[in-house]
Amino acid sequence: MRWFIGIFLIAALAALGYGWPHIEPYLRLERTSAATAAAPVVNEIAVEAQRVKIGAIRRQIEAVGSLRSDESVMIRPEISGRVAEILFKEGAKISRGEPLVRLDASVAKAQVAQQAASVTLSRANQERAADLMAKGAGSPRTHDEALAKMRADEAALALAQATLEKSTLLAPFDGVLGLRRISVGDYVNPGQDIVNIENLEAMKVDFRIPEVFALQLKVSQTIRVSFDAIPGKTFEGSVYAIDPALDPNGRAVILRARMANIDSLLRSGMFARVVLLLDDTTQSVLVPESALVPVGQEHFVFQVVGGRASLTKIKIGQRRAGEVEVAEGLSRDAIVVSEGALKLRDGSLIRARTAD
Repeated sequence: MRWFIGIFLIAALAALGYGWPHIEPYLRLERTSAATAAAPVVNEIAVEAQRVKIGAIRRQIEAVGSLRSDESVMIRPEISGRVAEILFKEGAKISRGEPLVRLDASVAKAQVAQQAASVTLSRANQERAADLMAKGAGSPRTHDEALAKMRADEAALALAQATLEKSTLLAPFDGVLGLRRISVGDYVNPGQDIVNIENLEAMKVDFRIPEVFALQLKVSQTIRVSFDAIPGKTFEGSVYAIDPALDPNGRAVILRARMANIDSLLRSGMFARVVLLLDDTTQSVLVPESALVPVGQEHFVFQVVGGRASLTKIKIGQRRAGEVEVAEGLSRDAIVVSEGALKLRDGSLIRARTAD
């Protein structure tokens, strides 16, 4: 039995010694195939990328506003009376100081005549009292009373003359007349509307800007204004006044700008679309709008770093046709994914076709 076991072991070892070189490559191939099957397959994602641009950008804010005449006033009487004459034509141009309306002044003229007579008498009495006091025949009191009466009568005469002058209403400045609200024979009271005058040589536009831009606003900034009523035409002006108090209803800054009324096309009350130009920069970082990856209220882009996509948070500025200004987050030599960003994840292996 011992002899038989020894013979079997020698035969087995001989067989192993002969077959291992032939069997081992197949075993190694099997192990390699199993390892290859177990390892994850990494696929590159094809995208388009480009280097950021450095260019000029104009920072601007859009707003809406209302147009106003450079000067505008409603003519109203200061005294009551009946309208005797209307001396203007509706819609006509008027010059400063031209008469517009005359009220019945018969009572005012009579008061002027009456006060003039009183002044004449009081002056004569004052002169007699002064002469008598100089001769020692009159008392100082009598002279003072005569002097006071004369001055009171002179004041009454001035009042009557002022009332008479106010019976004629004059144009306060050059402008264009509106539509009259009265007719000859009407009885008007103080403060009653008669006609409006508009100075249309220049126009004002009032508009509001959100308070977040308050520190960027200043006098002399340029505006460009367009009107729905005048398509295809733009007017340019400049800011000349900023209200120091914010509008509490909308938390906005109120600005007023002035512009020329070219061809007399503009009218008070027109709806205006305003573009306020804050400043111009020539070294802004620009990326394609297609590169943006919005996440909630934040914005990201994928940078190309070492063949992989790196998700980078940015702060955007102004937008223009097809491009967005990057205020923070990217260097001037960064390369960003311009097409295919939506199929990427942070760290994705990419094959980028770059267009510099």
